[in-house]
Amino acid sequence: MTLPGSPVNERRRYRSPQQDSARWDDFPLREGDIVISAPAKSGTTWVQMMCALLIFQEPELPQPLSTLSPWLDQLFVSQEEMYAKLAEQEHRRVIKTHVPLDGLPLDPRVSYIVVARHPLDRALSMYHQAGNIHAEWLRAFQTEPDEQSSQRSAPTLPPVREWLLNWCTPGASDEENRDIAAAELHHPLDAWNRRAEPNVRLMHYADLAADLEGQMASLAEWLGIPLDEAKRRELVKAATFDEMKARADWVAPDKQVLVNPSDFFHGGRSGAGRDVLTEEDLESYRKRVSALAPQPFLDWLNR
Repeated sequence: MTLPGSPVNERRRYRSPQQDSARWDDFPLREGDIVISAPAKSGTTWVQMMCALLIFQEPELPQPLSTLSPWLDQLFVSQEEMYAKLAEQEHRRVIKTHVPLDGLPLDPRVSYIVVARHPLDRALSMYHQAGNIHAEWLRAFQTEPDEQSSQRSAPTLPPVREWLLNWCTPGASDEENRDIAAAELHHPLDAWNRRAEPNVRLMHYADLAADLEGQMASLAEWLGIPLDEAKRRELVKAATFDEMKARADWVAPDKQVLVNPSDFFHGGRSGAGRDVLTEEDLESYRKRVSALAPQPFLDWLNR
């Protein structure tokens, strides 16, 4: 879980063993840049793929997606190398981050896309993702690694229902950095509160699953990218879940971390997280999140 810290230059700083939002402080943004901000497993890669396809107007990307659309604040690549790679790009840039908008420099020349997903579906996808990461990387992702943990095998995952129940009960406190639900609702809620800003677009995973073609056309219009009607069908096909899974070696991010890149695209079905829980569990979930966010936002998020 990414932990919010103290404000930096009127922005929040988010730090974890994987990322540090301070890497945005000196990054030279360009007019036309596209920043995709989403909690992990919310549809980040999906929207990166859509944007890349719209920019290049070809179903076959010229480079792997993570090369065309890198994760700027990831700590496993040096800041100097990341800045250099992005400076070399001559096409319209698509930059990935898992940092909420309140941790980013908000530039009116830049388009910011935030992708949200039903929290229980996202949590289930995170569960499957944890089982697809090499043990040494799981240890590296620990908040407080120590000598003993570096010699142990990967931690054993709890039963999936137990994993999801973290969303249904309060943590040690309601402070965002100590309670799972409070912390992870913050990212989409912050974007929801900014959704009227002209350079902020809020997208929902369920809409991508229900009407990918319509979502791509709408996104192209918002980004000011003419969509080649002769290529529309093949571009949409290239952005489907099945096609991305089939091309996982070219599309999946952080392949050195994954046991099987294809399993990064595990199932993708909306509603799967809720299927794991009982009706009593789900009622606990609804009560939990209703105390943390306004109902109109929750109605939209929990579709």
